Amino acid sequence: MSEQEKTNNNKRENRNVQIDENSPEILTNSIYTPAFLREQIGKLMRIEFLIGTNNMVDRIGVLQDVGASYILLRSVENDSLVYCDIYAIKFITISTTGFYGNMPSNNYNRYYNTMY
Repeated sequence: MSEQEKTNNNKRENRNVQIDENSPEILTNSIYTPAFLREQIGKLMRIEFLIGTNNMVDRIGVLQDVGASYILLRSVENDSLVYCDIYAIKFITISTTGFYGNMPSNNYNRYYNTMY
């Protein structure tokens, strides 16, 4: 690996949307989904999406960032970032314990892998 590649791999992008007095209300008022979700950053959650007219899929991970029309979810399966369309979200289950449900980690992977 070249020195340039090592430097690029070590850089972390700051993906957080900066909120200030000039930000749109959709990002500052928690009656809107993006603003509400911004209050949940760092929490483990299961998000269910409607794809098409009747196909539901879900993703489980830690909420990393929220924009006006997207969320970034850090997958618990492989620690990758998943960019998600906020308008396809139908249900969100937010963990209050830091753990998703009461599943032991060895059963969790078996459950998760059967879904995809």
